[in-house]
Amino acid sequence: MEKAKVGLRAAGAAPDLWRHTLSQIPSQFGRLVYLSSLRDANTGQYRHHGLAAVFGEEEANRAMQLSHEEAFATWLEWGLEQQKEDLELYVAGLEPERKKVVETWSRLEPYRNLAPAGCEGVEKALFLDDLETLLSLMRNELGVVSPDPGA
Repeated sequence: MEKAKVGLRAAGAAPDLWRHTLSQIPSQFGRLVYLSSLRDANTGQYRHHGLAAVFGEEEANRAMQLSHEEAFATWLEWGLEQQKEDLELYVAGLEPERKKVVETWSRLEPYRNLAPAGCEGVEKALFLDDLETLLSLMRNELGVVSPDPGA
């Protein structure tokens, strides 16, 4: 058992996180949602019991933070068409029907907390602008009324 742990440590927390978790999430947006859900809103630290048990809290936190930043950067590199395809793949995997998700996101804006803590203001603004554009397109496609009567 101890020998296996040493082998895992040699591979590193980030490759382990990718191999065992992130590679199982079919959409980049889903990875953003997952990684941001591991971040403690009060401390900004990432928490993953299994990863921390094998690699230690500091290395696990660093691996999740770097993975979050990479997933975010990849999303920003994509054009709106690719982002829309990826977002629709993510939404298709959720339990509620697509229209309900778009209605709820338009009202509650949960995507506002998906950016990594260290992202620049311009990057975060671009991310939010892109998501709001995509939600607007999806609202139009699904016949969802905008939560903002002036929109």
